[in-house]
Amino acid sequence: MQDPLPVAPSTAVASAPRRGRRARLTVPVLAYGGILMAVMQTAVVPLLPGLPRLTGSSAAAVSWTVTATLLAGAVLTPVLGRAGDMYGKKRVLLLALALMTAGSVMCALTSDIRVLIAARALQGAAAAVVPLSISILRDVLPPERTASAVALMSSTVGIGAALGLPLAALIVQYADWHTMFWVSAALGAAGLALAWWAVDESALRHPGRFDTLGALGLATVLVCLLLAVSQGGEWGWTSVPVVALFAGFVLALTLWCGQQLRAARPLVDLRLAALPQVALPHLTALLVGFAFYANSLVTAQLVQAPTDTGYGLGLSIVGAGLCLLPSGVIMLFLSPVSARISTARGPRVTLALGAVVIVFGYGTRIVDSRHLWVIILGGAIVSAGTALAYSALPTLILGAVPAEQTGSASGVNVLMRTIGQAVCSAAVAAILVHHTGPVGGVSLPSLRGYQLAFALAGAVALAGCAMALAIPGRSEPHKPGRPSRRRRGRAADTLLEGAGES
Repeated sequence: MQDPLPVAPSTAVASAPRRGRRARLTVPVLAYGGILMAVMQTAVVPLLPGLPRLTGSSAAAVSWTVTATLLAGAVLTPVLGRAGDMYGKKRVLLLALALMTAGSVMCALTSDIRVLIAARALQGAAAAVVPLSISILRDVLPPERTASAVALMSSTVGIGAALGLPLAALIVQYADWHTMFWVSAALGAAGLALAWWAVDESALRHPGRFDTLGALGLATVLVCLLLAVSQGGEWGWTSVPVVALFAGFVLALTLWCGQQLRAARPLVDLRLAALPQVALPHLTALLVGFAFYANSLVTAQLVQAPTDTGYGLGLSIVGAGLCLLPSGVIMLFLSPVSARISTARGPRVTLALGAVVIVFGYGTRIVDSRHLWVIILGGAIVSAGTALAYSALPTLILGAVPAEQTGSASGVNVLMRTIGQAVCSAAVAAILVHHTGPVGGVSLPSLRGYQLAFALAGAVALAGCAMALAIPGRSEPHKPGRPSRRRRGRAADTLLEGAGES
């Protein structure tokens, strides 16, 4: 008979099903934090056309208010995820929310573009909220509630993006632009207080010395890649800075991988990440992130195009944001459906199904992008597929990695979505730039360009479906003489539940 797994008393207390008001608020409070993170990322979009005048800076400088958030979020997501595994996920979650709130206050107090860019970089720390929250949910919820809670948490990215644009546009249109950041600061402070009060700390830790060299190396890798991708269209893809950045990316990635493989406690466990059941969900996350982002990126531009183009609807930024609202509502209501499909058929099937639905949505957009109801319908279908896919991805990751590495692994998965979105932005911009026509003396993208962008996103989603189906059905290969992580996890859950009842 196998010896029972040793369980620390604090772990049993933290992981046992909790009762009372605070226990019921854990999921909605964490979901609120995820939605808030996405709102922070999109809130600056309505400001971009007017920021050069408001700050006395150039359009190129203003674009860094978006780029800084992207870079900071990409770098901090895996770093804070690993820190959560080591020092406590709730503690690091509160740090991310505090940095986001501090960044909002700084934005509200300044009109200096340099300070604004630095403040937006602080807001980028919020990107770690979703993977940290997913890890917390795995640790503190009973198994029967974990799947639906994780599905909702993963979908908050799309929900917040759909809500953030119209909300920010309304504030910017009817109030001083600093008001938007004061509102976001208040919302962030509320999220910070609620998380401190309602969320329990997980006792699961993966102690050791923090891999500072690995964190610096990863930061170099991501900055070189994302800076080249995000600025390539403006600087020129064959320009010296962009070519140098791509070369630096390859060199830094090679050195970083070697350092991670030699490190005793690496920032990212590359040997674990190389397993098919981990690597394929990460790659699928990149593809789904690409496919999802094209919907939000292109729809807002298309419906705001002048009616003289023959396809544009001439909507305001508020109207364009409202077109995305149904997509956010659909993602909210589909997250529990995704959890039920994953429970019945497995998350791999849910992920593949989501990718197929995305393809169908873009097919609708290719057939007709002239009528508002078809645009909203096509966007809603894409969002429905995204909800299914995004909800299944963390379930696959949680089933394939040990519990003490969920923060790091979830952070990498969210990072792959971010990279996919950045690549999508560059690809769509390149397509639209090469498919333009004169309208009223101004060069604007043609309908053909938008259709090609939809076709590219659909093709990427189809590739994501094929990759999802290639994911091994088992969470990990069983090792003879040793119970698999899934079996050990179930044994631990049984012990923890018993400890909680006693």
